Amino acid sequence: MNMKDNLIEREIDIKKIENSQETYERNYWKNVFKKIFKDYRLYLMLIPMLFVFFCWRYLPMYELLSSFKVNLNGALKVSDQHFLGYNNFNTLLFGTYQEQFWQAFRNTFVISFYGLLFGFPIPIILALFFNEIKSNIYRGVLQVVTYLPKFISTVIITTLVWMLLSSPKISSGANASSGVVAQFLEFIGLVSKEDSISGIMYKPEYFRSIYIISGIWESAGYSSIVFFAAVIAISPTSYEAAQIDGAGKLDQMRYIVLPSILSTIVIMLIIRIGSLLSVGYEQIILLKSTYTNVTAQVMSTLALDLKDINVNLATVPEMINNITSMLLVIGANMISKKATDT
Repeated sequence: MNMKDNLIEREIDIKKIENSQETYERNYWKNVFKKIFKDYRLYLMLIPMLFVFFCWRYLPMYELLSSFKVNLNGALKVSDQHFLGYNNFNTLLFGTYQEQFWQAFRNTFVISFYGLLFGFPIPIILALFFNEIKSNIYRGVLQVVTYLPKFISTVIITTLVWMLLSSPKISSGANASSGVVAQFLEFIGLVSKEDSISGIMYKPEYFRSIYIISGIWESAGYSSIVFFAAVIAISPTSYEAAQIDGAGKLDQMRYIVLPSILSTIVIMLIIRIGSLLSVGYEQIILLKSTYTNVTAQVMSTLALDLKDINVNLATVPEMINNITSMLLVIGANMISKKATDT
């Protein structure tokens, strides 16, 4: 009897579960609309963001179809152009412009990789240092100083870089004079005297370092806000327990702070990898010259150069950039799930 009773109870439980699942599925959308109506103010705040994404992110995707087409009759609309298949890709990757493309692709990847390698840890280190400053006034002043470059125009930032490293003379044809930082680098032996006199801004071997360091200076402080918010959210009891166990500052950072903000670091890293090959053309154009084009030409500036030759061909570098970035994000997310469950 007991076995029969157990079987009957199990069947009743199974039927209850099935009925509850059917009820849930039947009322799924009803519950969704109830939740939306309950928090309708939050969803109203999403409308401007959705509008911006639709107009400046999704609508431009249609123009990427021009990379598969050719404009024979001067048509302004992509839909009026003739379909060409992968001919534009073959021309750029293996045809007339293959040397320029692979040079730009290599420069883009190298600049982005070094920027990620050296630029990503700096905001985390800044956030850890800010957390150790006990004076709110002193910490606030330092934070404002580090955030400030982000709110300065890119034109001003690059002008400062030119002035500090290599200030061109007004007279045409004259050699560039050394900037203050260039003279200091010459003094400590990192730059030769000849390079300093001729202007290190005109030397292709220095361009990547200049671009990466100026980018870190501009955005490191602002990027540390997210990590600092994650650090200050850690419970003080964790620090007190670690101090009782005899842990010093470095041990607290290693065993408490870093594990606590690991999920934030992973998420920001995935976002950063997604834009790994998206090197902005504004700062590149303002920093490069005809002498540094060998190491300064990237995918975005190549697209601008090709625009004057063939608009359809100019969309191919951006298409390749987008596809590569998407694959990098998917790969980084898969690795993250296996490594950190995030």
